[in-house]
Amino acid sequence: MEDRRTEHITLHKISSGTIHETEDKVAVEEPLQIELEYSTASGRMQKNIAVTMRTPGNDEELAAGFLFTEGVIKNGEAISEIKRPHADENIVQVILKEDIIPALGNAARNFYTTSSCGVCGKASIDAINTVSVFTAEKDSVQINAAVLYNLQYKIKEQQKVFEDTGGIHASALFDCNGNFMMLREDVGRHNALDKIIGAALMNHELPLNNCLLFLSGRASFELVQKAVMAGIKVIVAVGAPSSLAVEMAKENDITLIGFLRNERFNIYSGKERIVL
Repeated sequence: MEDRRTEHITLHKISSGTIHETEDKVAVEEPLQIELEYSTASGRMQKNIAVTMRTPGNDEELAAGFLFTEGVIKNGEAISEIKRPHADENIVQVILKEDIIPALGNAARNFYTTSSCGVCGKASIDAINTVSVFTAEKDSVQINAAVLYNLQYKIKEQQKVFEDTGGIHASALFDCNGNFMMLREDVGRHNALDKIIGAALMNHELPLNNCLLFLSGRASFELVQKAVMAGIKVIVAVGAPSSLAVEMAKENDITLIGFLRNERFNIYSGKERIVL
């Protein structure tokens, strides 16, 4: 099967004043349109819900994860089927069960998201604070710092598209002992996380309160908000968190770690879960 995640391009490299033509791989970025079929008081309705710029692959997980983390659906049982109703591979249709009415008002935004920022189209800051059904979930997570030191090396073994292109984000799940569970890649960091959460949703594995989430880049507010929706209690990022990300992590009792480098990292909230 053709790998639609990368494509070959021709480019010119400049080095020490010389130029030569060569080939390289780049990550593919294409729009995915998410359509929703659901019940209303007057019958079944079909509606285009979102267009997100993503790397093809795991599109069904992305659609399911997006609807869940935006609060449109409450659980995986709301979904009857996810299919591709057209020949166009950039369209997926999520069909909800007969008695399910989606909470479209929970995601009050113009549903167009870019690969760089999924939250840019929000109609208001109040609409971002989607309420998680797992906020009351308790955990007894304890993670040894030595486990965190090895995460980046384990990610490199799994992150195929990044090795090919150098231009893609990854979200990954590990258990509390550092054993690899799942990884998804995408040009959009929010898409990579939606794919992870969508996979867990479809496999009835939520909440993910006994896992740690690894982010290959920075920890933005939106990524922490999506983690809250999935019940995740530990987030480890290679890059920096934003001020709102730290605030949301503290409000939701999440351990937030940033600047993971070799045997160094910063703990921004929830230090009680990390054993030195």
